[in-house]
Amino acid sequence: MKEILKDLNKAFENKVRLGIMSALVVNDYMDFNSLKSLLDVTDGNLASHLKSLENQTYIRVEKEFLDRKPNTKYYATTEGKSAFKKHLGALERLLS
Repeated sequence: MKEILKDLNKAFENKVRLGIMSALVVNDYMDFNSLKSLLDVTDGNLASHLKSLENQTYIRVEKEFLDRKPNTKYYATTEGKSAFKKHLGALERLLS
């Protein structure tokens, strides 16, 4: 049991961060508004969770302007995908 628990990652214990990583692992990228709509969270709530994942280098951010409007895209990093898959594997082992 201890072996399984050590593979759980505190970064993904929050449901918003779990949702962000789930969305980014299965998509090439997502923009801020798409993530906000998908997860049904406020701007501030989403921004704080995105910043947390970015600080841990699990996601990367790309900012651009489309028709003079800011557009921010989020991508799961290789490190983030690996950590997330390890976390999911630990959850699956706990359930079986």
